[in-house]
Amino acid sequence: MAILVTGGTGYIGSHTVVDLLNNGYDVAIVDNLCNSKLEVLNRIYKITSKTPRFYQVDCTNEEAMREVFKKEKITDIIHFAGLKSVGESVKYPELYQFNNVGSSKILLKLMNEFDVKNLVFSSSATVYGIPDHVPLTEDDPVGGCTNPYGQTKLDIEFLLKDYAEQHKEANIAILRYFNPIGAHKSGLIGEDPQGIPNNLMPYVTQVAVHKLNHLNIWGDDYPTIDGTGVRDYIHVLDLASGHLAALRKLSEKPGLVIYNLGTGKGTSVLELVHAFEKANNITIPYVIGPRRDGDVAENYADVSKAEREMGWKAIFNVEDACRDSWNWQSHNPCGYDE
Repeated sequence: MAILVTGGTGYIGSHTVVDLLNNGYDVAIVDNLCNSKLEVLNRIYKITSKTPRFYQVDCTNEEAMREVFKKEKITDIIHFAGLKSVGESVKYPELYQFNNVGSSKILLKLMNEFDVKNLVFSSSATVYGIPDHVPLTEDDPVGGCTNPYGQTKLDIEFLLKDYAEQHKEANIAILRYFNPIGAHKSGLIGEDPQGIPNNLMPYVTQVAVHKLNHLNIWGDDYPTIDGTGVRDYIHVLDLASGHLAALRKLSEKPGLVIYNLGTGKGTSVLELVHAFEKANNITIPYVIGPRRDGDVAENYADVSKAEREMGWKAIFNVEDACRDSWNWQSHNPCGYDE
C-alpha cells in the first residue's frame, strides 16, 4: 500500500517524502530529474534511514507510468511533478501545457484504470490572479492568471473538479501554496534552483554565499509598510505537514476539497531581507529596481479553513525559515553538486 509522490525529489516533494517516511508511510517516487538531482535520495536516507522506491520516469510518458502503477499497490497520490519557472512559461507556454496539464490528464486516466481514489494536488496561489483584496480565501474568484505557469495550475484544478464530478468515489485535495521558503533542519535537503533563482529566498542565500553580487528588489513604491511587495512566506516543513494533513482528510472521503497553505501573515521583501540578516548576522546588499509587470502589492492567505477542517496550521516563522535556508545553503554552497 504505497503513496505515489510525483516530483518527489524536488524541493517541496523531498521534504514531504521525508515527513511521509518519518510517519510510517510506504513511499514510491516518480521523477524525471529535469529539475532535481538523484543525490536527493541519499540525503533522504541520511535523514530517515529509509529509502523510498524510485522510478526515473516522465509523467507525460503514459506507458512508463502505467508500468509504475502495475508494480506498486497505490492507495494515494501526491502530485508535485511539473515545470515551474514563470519566466520560462512565458517563453514556452505550449511546453508548460503539454508537461503540466498533459501529465495530469495521464495521471487521472491511470487513477481511474487502477482504481486509485485519493489525490493531493500541488496547486498555487497564482490561480487567484491579481487579487483586489487580502487575505485571500478559498472562495475568492480564480482566473486572470498573470503567466502561463499559473494558468496550467488553474487548468489542472478545472480538470480535477470535472474528474470529481464524474467519479463520485474520488477524494481530491487541491492545496494552493503561497510562498515556500526554508529547508530541512538537518541542512541536508533544501531549495536548489537551476541557474539564477526565480524565488526570493534562494536569491538571498546565494548572495550570502557570494554566488551572486547583490539582490534585486523590484519596486519600492507599492502601498505597503515599506514600499516593497508583501507575500505570505511559509516554511517548507509546514508545507510538507500540510500534505500529510490533506492525506488524513482524504481518508474521511470528503470528495473534492480546496485549502490555502500559508501563514496568514504578510511579510514584505525588505522585512524578509532584514529577518535573514538578523537571524544569520549577515548583510545582504541589494539594489532597488523598477516594478515588474504582473507583480502585485500584497498577496497573503486566509488559512482558517485548513485549520478548521484539517487541524493544520503553520508553526514556523520567517526567522526560522531564514535560519534553515542559510543552514542549507552554507553547508551546500553549490546545492546538491559537490
